[in-house]
Amino acid sequence: MTGTVLESVLTCPHCGFAKRETMPVDACQYFYECSRCKTLLRPKKGDCCVFCSYGTVKCPPIQQQRSCCL
Repeated sequence: MTGTVLESVLTCPHCGFAKRETMPVDACQYFYECSRCKTLLRPKKGDCCVFCSYGTVKCPPIQQQRSCCL
C-alpha cells in the first residue's frame, strides 16, 4: 500500500463543516454523520463511498486503481 493516503478531509455539502478522518483500508464507508449539522451523508451516484464523494482524497482502493465495494 505504498503511497496510499489514508486521511481525507470530509466536507459536509449542507453546512460546509470540514473534518479530517482516517479512511478504512478494507471496506467502503457508505454513511457519515456530519459532526456539526448531523446530516447523514451518503455517496453521490457513481461513487463508492463518502470519501470519494465529499473527501479531499479518494478511498484507498480507488487510489490503488482497484475496484471498490460497488
